[in-house]
Amino acid sequence: VQLQASGGGLVQAGGSLRLACAVSEGTFSSGTMAWFRQAPGKEREFAAAFRWNGGRTYYADSVKGRFTISRANAENSVSLQMNSLKPDDTAVYYCAAGYPISSSIFYTTGYRYWGQGTQVTVSS
Repeated sequence: VQLQASGGGLVQAGGSLRLACAVSEGTFSSGTMAWFRQAPGKEREFAAAFRWNGGRTYYADSVKGRFTISRANAENSVSLQMNSLKPDDTAVYYCAAGYPISSSIFYTTGYRYWGQGTQVTVSS
């Protein structure tokens, strides 16, 4: 399974961006797709996740109320709508997919497949 992430860019604080993640090769179904992010000098951290079975969503406290993960129009695709962006949101955003148990949703070890990352830069 290969994942293709897109939609990053440069935006001013308070602005919005929309990221997309699609399965570009292989088959992935009934699992969980998520976004992680990694700022320079920091570890990769969980941002949001979407469970295909039931459509449940999960968010890190730092993005709750500002980011929305949802099913995209294309099959096996998710989008991440990011509003009210802050300079602290600056990072490389990675799309991930896998079959994590509930306690593993927030951790990189819960995901088997990873996209190439897309840069999001928020200027102050």
